[in-house]
Amino acid sequence: MATWLITGCSTGLGRALAETVLARGHRAVVTARNTETLHELGAAYPETALALPLDVTDREQITAAVQQAQARFGAVDVLVNNAGYGYRAAVEEADDADIRRLFDTNVFGAIDMIKAVLPDMRARRAGSILNISSIGARISPAGSGYYSATKAALEGLSGSLRKELQPLGINVTVVEPGAFRTDFAGRSLTQSATPIEDYADTAGRRRKEHDTIHGTQPGDPAKAAEAILAVVESENPPALLVLGEDAFDAFGAVAQAERADLDQWRDVSVSTAIED
Repeated sequence: MATWLITGCSTGLGRALAETVLARGHRAVVTARNTETLHELGAAYPETALALPLDVTDREQITAAVQQAQARFGAVDVLVNNAGYGYRAAVEEADDADIRRLFDTNVFGAIDMIKAVLPDMRARRAGSILNISSIGARISPAGSGYYSATKAALEGLSGSLRKELQPLGINVTVVEPGAFRTDFAGRSLTQSATPIEDYADTAGRRRKEHDTIHGTQPGDPAKAAEAILAVVESENPPALLVLGEDAFDAFGAVAQAERADLDQWRDVSVSTAIED
């Protein structure tokens, strides 16, 4: 029996993961900004679920949540940084305050969570950290530049963190979901207030008023939760887990295109050495 701390459990993937973890007999610290959404989980699993309020942009709440988790269950074995939200805007359109709020949640919130659990994980030489990214970090759609940038930042950090922690017995895995039937494209999605007409055929096509994907996404959050649990319980967890056939195919297409560019420009790339 492991103790999981999962951020962003009110709906979607975080909620599905919390339900799966608890149903499998593990302990779970389930968190959300509004704990009313978590009452059902706490009532269903009174001995193994601990519902706590947590805004990942609030360091005092982060510290309190980790301390309460340790006091109730002894340690946090698995941290899942799932809290976050989407933001759509052309790069030029985005409001500065919106950009900073997005990075505060999607990047710095995850960093603060990691730093809060690591001292105890290092002391025990055990633990697992899963950072929920997005295929957007790979495919960088027009209109999602800032969201993609937050996930790319999280992935870059995770790569270095994995190398730092593997010798200490702590695993780090990035999870890159494709489109799953969650609230991500609905309630959880924000966008710039004022669109610029010149971007109507690029970034503009992804604005909420033009989006038809919400409610039709191909991915099942419950199956994603099962896949994440399997990774944590495996003897050799991957550095990267891509979830969804759409994400898998998109990842392959991007990798193929990048390889073609790399090969095409090889002579220029290697022409920069100092001549002896």
